[in-house]
Amino acid sequence: MVIRTISRLTFRLSAALLALGVTTWSSLSLWYRAPGPELARGTLALGFALAGLVSCYGILRGRRRAALVLILLFALDLAWWSTIRPPAVADWADDVSRQVTGTITGDRLVLEDVRDFEWRSDTDYTQRWTAREYNLKDVRTLDLFMSYWAGPEMAHMIFSFGFSDGRYLAWSVEVRRRKGGEFSPIADLFKSNPLVMVASEERDVIGVRSNVRGENVQLFRLNTSPEITRDILLAYVAQSNDLARTPRFYHSLMTNCTMSIFALIKSLGISIPLDWRLVVNGYLPDYAYEIGVLDRRRPLSQIRDLAQISAHAKMASPDEFSSAIRIGVPNPMQ
Repeated sequence: MVIRTISRLTFRLSAALLALGVTTWSSLSLWYRAPGPELARGTLALGFALAGLVSCYGILRGRRRAALVLILLFALDLAWWSTIRPPAVADWADDVSRQVTGTITGDRLVLEDVRDFEWRSDTDYTQRWTAREYNLKDVRTLDLFMSYWAGPEMAHMIFSFGFSDGRYLAWSVEVRRRKGGEFSPIADLFKSNPLVMVASEERDVIGVRSNVRGENVQLFRLNTSPEITRDILLAYVAQSNDLARTPRFYHSLMTNCTMSIFALIKSLGISIPLDWRLVVNGYLPDYAYEIGVLDRRRPLSQIRDLAQISAHAKMASPDEFSSAIRIGVPNPMQ
């Protein structure tokens, strides 16, 4: 009898916690994405929250009708949620207004809408969108930039591809904000902004973070063969073309700058073990060191110290930016 009572209470408590999670998610989805002014969205969200809390109480008391009511409300919310699609056209912020696309003919890669902004401040800049042509046989190196904007736990991740002629091409997975909009990790869990892939000159996408926004930017040179590096670059191009055809939403946990690239690399058949540092991505260099992607001839602490490039970036001229920020950074390929 006691065991049965404990089992029943445990089941009710588990069901109530699940109902609380459903209530929280649905209320936030209505707050962030329901149509109409703030007052209307707030009223809908508050109404669902109150109905959900009443249902949670009923579930704790063993009332099945309370669970059925919440299931019905949640089903209606999911039906509405499934109708929300990312826009292809909007009044985008200038720096994410274009989605890079690429054309491959033999070993010739032509990219359209490569970003090459000249930044003086976050609001004062000269826009340049250009076409770039590359020979895929010239792909040599792959580098990882980590730009820390919120302490040591979280960073923005950027891959940069090096070519034998000394050029570098950086790729950044970003939130496609509207003009006046801001990045919000919570809001972007709820279909707030589409995803955009930006291909850029390093002096733009890296320089704006190190020199303008004052972020702590670190550079890690990776131990990847030219063949694998080329495959990753081609996967970036394919994903960018697909995104131009079919917009997708950015998601702070599932389709962010780290998880999108993790999925891309896994799609190539490259084995990357799942790890908590793929989510708390500020520690991604530690993970890369453990799996042998960084220079193992040095201790990680030394690599971390030498990875600090912000001082070099601030002193570099635009024409020498890429070479200047690599001074003293360990290269496992040498």
